[in-house]
Amino acid sequence: MSHGASATGLGPRMVICLAVADDGCIDPRWGRAQRVAIGTVEAGTITGWEEFDVSWDTLHDTGSEGTHHARVARFLHEHQVDTVLAHHMGEGIARMLQKMGVTVRLGVVGDARRAVTALAA
Repeated sequence: MSHGASATGLGPRMVICLAVADDGCIDPRWGRAQRVAIGTVEAGTITGWEEFDVSWDTLHDTGSEGTHHARVARFLHEHQVDTVLAHHMGEGIARMLQKMGVTVRLGVVGDARRAVTALAA
């Protein structure tokens, strides 16, 4: 997946996914996130923000690792995500995201919305 043109024509459009905690900060548990946010950024500004209860924390151990990775891939594909921000993630899921063409930025901490804005700047 690649960055598409902005609907406004003012620069690239990014669709960023990250795990979020109740306090609005990045949840360090990407593959076991309870909740994720999808932020849409155009011309360096967040133009959309939606949060989803994905329950990957409880679903992670139901079935095989491949089943869980497929669940995550399906979610990212359905939401046209091109970038994932995370504190860390396992090698297997990182490899899968790379194969999907999703850009991964690791080591991200702090306020989720600020992290998205900083990446887009």
